[in-house]
Amino acid sequence: MTSLTRRALIAGTAATAAAYTLPAFAALTAFKHGDFDVTVVSDGHLVLPVSFLAADADPAERAAMLAAAGQSGDTYNSPTNVTLLKHGNDLILIDTGSGDRFMPTAGKMWDNLKTAGIDKAKITKVVFTHGHPDHLWGTVDEFDELMLPNASFHVAAAEWDFWNGDNAMRGLPAERAGFVTGARRNYAAIKDRVAMFKDGDEIVSGLQIVSTPGHTQGHVSLALKGGDGLIVTGDVLTHPMISFVHPEWKPAADHVVDQAVTTRKQLLDRLATDKSKIIGFHLPYPGVGRVERKDGAYRYVAAT
Repeated sequence: MTSLTRRALIAGTAATAAAYTLPAFAALTAFKHGDFDVTVVSDGHLVLPVSFLAADADPAERAAMLAAAGQSGDTYNSPTNVTLLKHGNDLILIDTGSGDRFMPTAGKMWDNLKTAGIDKAKITKVVFTHGHPDHLWGTVDEFDELMLPNASFHVAAAEWDFWNGDNAMRGLPAERAGFVTGARRNYAAIKDRVAMFKDGDEIVSGLQIVSTPGHTQGHVSLALKGGDGLIVTGDVLTHPMISFVHPEWKPAADHVVDQAVTTRKQLLDRLATDKSKIIGFHLPYPGVGRVERKDGAYRYVAAT
């Protein structure tokens, strides 16, 4: 793709990405999909260095793309959107957010659910996409007690084995050693009520595990049946422009970077072909939209 085509694609996507704003209060978005009632609740946002998005990218090209997305400066705000599913008698939470020990701008989900009148005690299942702090550390409170003592917990066997194994620091720089400590603390709290899953397993009828490794060794997404489909993508796609225009760029958070690039390209191709809806954990709140092919790459189109 030529640089001119890249610029054209950026311009064509800017209208979508310009809405890269954060919810002002306990924002909830709810809709129906097949047999599921879907709710997206904000857990707040992360504040990250822009280099975190793609350390290998040309700084000028990265800056231009961020500017088109309405972002400037050395840091950017990354939304954190948690998905809650109602299916029959089950209330299923996908990831538990950051909790109170990661960043002061995140960990807002439990308060937001309470403000919205949603009783967390009624959550029956928790499914984790992966073990990073903003997806797992909300599992326990400040006393390391479970926030959801009556729920069952579901984790990819490969992810559980990675974080609890001898090579847990593989793919992490030394300054993120606390990620391992935190993952083990939260996993230890659920060890007596955890169920392991693998690619293709169903959590409930119509909710299927899709293996999407690379961001972490056992990262998964979740596919909901109904209509053209809906995929909760976890952290495969983390920015409304970069992840789509430049899926080959390598975010600093990816553990197995080449595998993550391959996974990203495969998922984008699937989403554009199937016209499935997505929910992106770090896309502009509520992270609901679709993927389209555009000038040899892709673009994110937020739902309206």
